[in-house]
Amino acid sequence: MSRVRFTPLTVMALLLLALSSAVRSCPPSELAALLAFKSALKDSDDGVFTSWTGTDCCSKWYGVACDRNSRRVAEISLRAGPIYTTFEKPYRPSYMTGQISPEICKLTGLSSLIITDWKGISGEIPRCVSSLSFLRIVDLTGNRISGTLPADIGRLRQLTLLSAADNLIAGEIPPSLSRLTGLMHIDLRNNRISGPIPQDLGRLQMLSRILLSGNQLSGPIPASICRIYRLVDLDLSQNHLTGPIPEALGRMAVLSTLKLDTNKFSGMIPPRLLGSGISELNLSHNMLEGNIPDSFGASCYFTILDLSYNDLKGPLPKSMSSASYIGYLDFSHNHLCGPIPTSYSNTDATSFAYNDCLCGKPLKPC
Repeated sequence: MSRVRFTPLTVMALLLLALSSAVRSCPPSELAALLAFKSALKDSDDGVFTSWTGTDCCSKWYGVACDRNSRRVAEISLRAGPIYTTFEKPYRPSYMTGQISPEICKLTGLSSLIITDWKGISGEIPRCVSSLSFLRIVDLTGNRISGTLPADIGRLRQLTLLSAADNLIAGEIPPSLSRLTGLMHIDLRNNRISGPIPQDLGRLQMLSRILLSGNQLSGPIPASICRIYRLVDLDLSQNHLTGPIPEALGRMAVLSTLKLDTNKFSGMIPPRLLGSGISELNLSHNMLEGNIPDSFGASCYFTILDLSYNDLKGPLPKSMSSASYIGYLDFSHNHLCGPIPTSYSNTDATSFAYNDCLCGKPLKPC
């Protein structure tokens, strides 16, 4: 029987082929973690996981991206929604069920975790997620995730975006959240979160958006929020918040959207709110009282100004006529009285309806 002889050139070629194959493959532990993550979720037969075959998870696995040098998994991005173009054909994601496996925490180089709008993914956020020290983005919007936010989420010191809106998350906002000093965007809308807003949330000086509407939050607005100088959007609507509206909100340099509607705020409207740079202001469905502050000016530019369904009294402020623009206006369902400024005679009558004795166009003559 003759021996098979390999020339040095053949041996070198085989070694390079083996090395190339190894370089293209995921680290075995990360490959196993991804497959365990996949097995905990149920997708359609022609869904996103059809591409999850072979050992090279870094090149053709849909929604998986790796670090170029280490080949470790750096991103999982599985978004449902409109048609995506994947490889050769358009693909419309379907309904996905199952849970997020704790095995995902073995992907220790993960910097981005995005699993959004699948509607049927349930279970809790794995507690071990807070051990993934490189995480910068966590977006789990639009599922059926329940349980609570991880108590030690404050360990994710590199986190810049946290979104878990439109889920079934309950419990309180963990106090450790206030340690995430690099956080720029927090969106926990439409969940079942209760309890107070953390008093020291104002430590998060990089925040530009705080979106907490549609929960069961209670207590006052922490004064520290008014010291977040980069804050652009603050939405605390549809909760059970109480107390007065902090006057300092009107002194925030770049705040443009303030939604506090459908709560239990009381007291008077801070005058500075109406003379600030806020362009969308909704204070409706509360228990605010007193007069509407006569503090409008030429710099006032409101796309939305809604003060409806409160206990406001007295006349409409004369300075309203000096505002440069008020788009959508609603002062209905209060106890206002007196003439409507002529500059608002073409406004829809429903904007002033159900008050005690407002008069003039667009309502009946005075």
